[in-house]
Amino acid sequence: MSNLKTNLCKALKAHLTGGKARVPDGGREMLDAFQALSRARSWHQHGPNPISWEAMAAWSQLMRVPIEPHHAEIIMALDNVWLNHAMQRNNAPEGVKKIAPISEQPLSAALFDVAVS
Repeated sequence: MSNLKTNLCKALKAHLTGGKARVPDGGREMLDAFQALSRARSWHQHGPNPISWEAMAAWSQLMRVPIEPHHAEIIMALDNVWLNHAMQRNNAPEGVKKIAPISEQPLSAALFDVAVS
């Protein structure tokens, strides 16, 4: 992970948890792009959807802001930090069964066949 990606993710994590966030030099544009995309994200009944590559491409074209591949990777890393924080905030109250948002079981051909049958 690049230093810029690491530092931006740390800054976002600090901001989300109420800490003091210092945006690294050169990271403001990517953070602004992430925030614009995050505001426009779709939601489903269980919470937020991740930012899609298509949404990022459409935003880039509409706003005439070119996004380099390594910048897109950083924006997606920021989205992962945001989604992880959102999932932690949506924990069920005590006494209610909690289901992990991400399966610990790796996807296999057999598991896929069971899921789509």
